Amino acid sequence: MNGLSEWQNFYVILGSAAGALIGLQFVVMALIADMPMQGEESQAVTAFSTPSIVHFGVVLLVGAAMEMPWHGLHPLTVVWGVVGLGGLGYTAFTGWRLRTQTSYKPVAEDWIFRVVLPAAIYIALAAAWWVSWLDEGAALFQVAFVVLALLFIGIHHAWDNATYLVFVKRREMK
Repeated sequence: MNGLSEWQNFYVILGSAAGALIGLQFVVMALIADMPMQGEESQAVTAFSTPSIVHFGVVLLVGAAMEMPWHGLHPLTVVWGVVGLGGLGYTAFTGWRLRTQTSYKPVAEDWIFRVVLPAAIYIALAAAWWVSWLDEGAALFQVAFVVLALLFIGIHHAWDNATYLVFVKRREMK
């Protein structure tokens, strides 16, 4: 289990960052709570804001799981598989939400960063279970890549959401 202990600082830092970003997302939502919603905008909020929290939550969950005192790597890989498949299902649901909400027409960047990339990343997380049977070291790097990618995708989402609210919605309120 030596290989896993070498990743401790990485997951402590990543989990802390994800936790802080989740907190910031809640602060932003509280700050915009007084903004008037028009029509079906609440559907767009769930389609565009909730995935950020989910991705940050997955980073926090995987980081916490990596810090648990496992008696071998393979029980942990089951967590990777389950979380990866769950994330893939959630990403499909996000795609459905994007398609069915009517207050904003998603552009190619929205589909890429909110459906295509997360789907590929969650597949990679689920596949880390299989990779671990072939090469534990490669699987550990694969999971590290996955959580970093989810963190940066969540940051991208949060930035898009914030800039939209500041530069589009605030202007509409004036």
